[in-house]
Amino acid sequence: MIIREAKIEDLPGMLDIYNDAVRNLTATFDLEEQTLEQRTKWFHKYGGKYPLIVAEVEGEIAGYCGLSMYNEKAAYARTAEVSIYLSSRFRGKGIGGALMTEILKRARELDFHAIIAGITEGNDVSVKLHEKFGFKLAGRITEVGFKFGEWQNVLYLQLTL
Repeated sequence: MIIREAKIEDLPGMLDIYNDAVRNLTATFDLEEQTLEQRTKWFHKYGGKYPLIVAEVEGEIAGYCGLSMYNEKAAYARTAEVSIYLSSRFRGKGIGGALMTEILKRARELDFHAIIAGITEGNDVSVKLHEKFGFKLAGRITEVGFKFGEWQNVLYLQLTL
């Protein structure tokens, strides 16, 4: 497995992973699959202070992780939001942990102070992954997303670096 900076050529693999989550998981509240054009715009929001990394296994994108702006107000400049998505074929193989290790290393190097994760309640695997790295529950908001015919709650976890 190789963990590296995402390249534009990785987008088709990243799009497959994301659209699988749209179709099958509450990990995203998007309700319609994204197009390559939409994800290209999304991709260009990353870089510099907001890294986007991939895990590559035998030439295939197995997962990706990124830091994004938490809030555009200036006082939040040292807080970022983390997102992580894994291919269904590669879950349970340590890839999530490897991606999280690398993104948190970069967050420290970039002088972030706090990292926030919004995780749909019931996604216990994701909660456990974040807790393994020191994230703590910061709050819970109820019935804020409607997906798969029911209201979804979101847990907010925070890591102070």
